[in-house]
Amino acid sequence: MTSAETLEGLLGATAQGDREAFRTLYDRSSAKLFGIVLRILKNRQKAEDVLQDVYLKIWQRAGSYDPVQGKPITWMATIARNRAIDIIRSTRPEQTVDEPGDEEEIFKLGGQDAENVDVTELEALRFCLGEMKEDDRNYVLLAYYEGYSREELAERFESPVGTIKTRLRRGLVALRTCLERE
Repeated sequence: MTSAETLEGLLGATAQGDREAFRTLYDRSSAKLFGIVLRILKNRQKAEDVLQDVYLKIWQRAGSYDPVQGKPITWMATIARNRAIDIIRSTRPEQTVDEPGDEEEIFKLGGQDAENVDVTELEALRFCLGEMKEDDRNYVLLAYYEGYSREELAERFESPVGTIKTRLRRGLVALRTCLERE
């Protein structure tokens, strides 16, 4: 694969206004970015709309990509995640302060394509979430299911961001350990 064919090369060409490189970049990365946006928004139509916004930002900001900071897909995924979370924040009523619902809500993770989701895997996930400490489970669900940022969690739970990072990591490690046993 030549440098022009790598995501990094495609981003560089996009920064120079190369529409064909941008089209190829889209073809190679849109499925992954759509998956990220869809997981956060849980609405296919909104996710499709947001994906257009994401690629507009990528087109406009391609020149700001710095390979020293990370891989191109990570840079693009961050743009997608942040845009999806912005949409959640803008539509979330301020008075909503409930904790994540019971683990049965995890079955909504399949979204509109729920018939294609492996129910066994979802059941294992539900079981493992049930095995976690309640606080760790709440942090993980709020961050990765509801789209809360670390800063929002810190404000919500009146804890330092570093503590939130630690609790999220601990929760994810516990979840991964449990899922590997299942």
